[in-house]
Amino acid sequence: MPENKWGLRHIIALMGCVTITLEYMQRSCLSLAITEMARFHPKTAKIDTHTCPFVQNTTTLTQYTGEFDWNEKTQGLILSSFFWGYVINNVPAGLLAERWGVKWVLGISIFTSTCTTLIIPIVSRTFGSWGLICLRILMGLAQGCLYPALIVLMSNWSSANERGRLGAIIFTGGYLGNFLSMAISGLIISYLGWTGVFYIFGGIGIAWLIIWVIFYHNTPLEHPFISEDERNHITTTSGKTCYKDLPPIPWIPILKSVPVWGLLISLVGHTWGFLTINTDLPKYMKNILHVSVEENGVISGLPYIGMWLFSIVSGWVIDFMIAKFRWDASLVRKLCITVASVGPAVGIIAASYSGCDKTLATVFFVFGMTMMGAYIPGSKAITLDISPNYTGIVMALIGSVGGISGIVTPYLIGVLTPNSTLLEWRLIFWISFAVLIVTNTAFLIMGTANAQWWNDPDKVRNYFKRKEQNSQE
Repeated sequence: MPENKWGLRHIIALMGCVTITLEYMQRSCLSLAITEMARFHPKTAKIDTHTCPFVQNTTTLTQYTGEFDWNEKTQGLILSSFFWGYVINNVPAGLLAERWGVKWVLGISIFTSTCTTLIIPIVSRTFGSWGLICLRILMGLAQGCLYPALIVLMSNWSSANERGRLGAIIFTGGYLGNFLSMAISGLIISYLGWTGVFYIFGGIGIAWLIIWVIFYHNTPLEHPFISEDERNHITTTSGKTCYKDLPPIPWIPILKSVPVWGLLISLVGHTWGFLTINTDLPKYMKNILHVSVEENGVISGLPYIGMWLFSIVSGWVIDFMIAKFRWDASLVRKLCITVASVGPAVGIIAASYSGCDKTLATVFFVFGMTMMGAYIPGSKAITLDISPNYTGIVMALIGSVGGISGIVTPYLIGVLTPNSTLLEWRLIFWISFAVLIVTNTAFLIMGTANAQWWNDPDKVRNYFKRKEQNSQE
């Protein structure tokens, strides 16, 4: 069967894309909504010379009104609290997705994420910031299933030479979700207020949950509508061993694996740079450049359209380079991840030196984050390259540690930008620049796309036999 022929596996990839799009919409909409929920009142009595004026030739402090009296530090805690739950659930979710299948693991994730989204207005008004923090932790626990389960989906439904393009289809849903979250949220808030965001995105979640439960099946062997040719093509070329035939998980070799640590370090850098924009670009646009909520939604969403398109194009290009030109897979993956690190690092620094020119700042933000789109086909494919059999576990371990960036970044930004001045934000962007460059350098040294020995079931069985013999001697 020709690999470029459209088939059921592409529809499954699109279902994965919609799932990640939905959950990113639900997790990210707070980043814009919180700019309208909270009052803005910097500690200084006047705006300094490095901060853009609200109107020309004035330095009088104008405060934004909001329903909740949350300072920048409190807002940072609220935005980071999602990742407190997120990092806990990656490894259990990876194990459950491998053993029970993706269908119900992601189904429960969608259900829980949707319920927490729907009750955010009630909880915020009843219990305040700490109630919202607890709710976001629960949402993080639910969405901790997302990447481990989707990487298992990808390993079940893709052949070795399609990982770049199918991975791009699935995981770029995060970029699409961020764009829709920002762009639609701005419009919803302008007409319905900030509560409308959570009710509408929650309602969409209920509709998608019904579709997911009815139409998704875990593997090509289980799906009733797949053709025999496509089923054989996937099962014979994926390189994946049936879970029931695998030996126990070789935890120690995985934890000692240099390529796994290289990927982990890379994800820390990517997450740091991504979340600097994802959680706090709306605050930068409102507090520094003073744009309206509708304009803020569009501007904050534009980088994700660029990331989405560039990621899809990158996925097809790297598969073509590997399959047609026989380029080394490690070289191609490293090239993608380097572009996805250096591009954003340069873009956000250039944006911070654009002064009060919001058009120029937007151009640099969009350019930098568009380049970050190459990360998905590079990193997700390389996770499958090194271990198609234990990819859910590897992704879970990487996601758990990488998610620490999600805890640190929003809170650090809140602490370092108490007055929301341009100089304070420029420091934030320089920190992100350094993190992106250093972590990418480490990945270039440690990373590889070669399958690791602990992916081979026979070698793993021999490993456990030798270990048992040594313990008996």
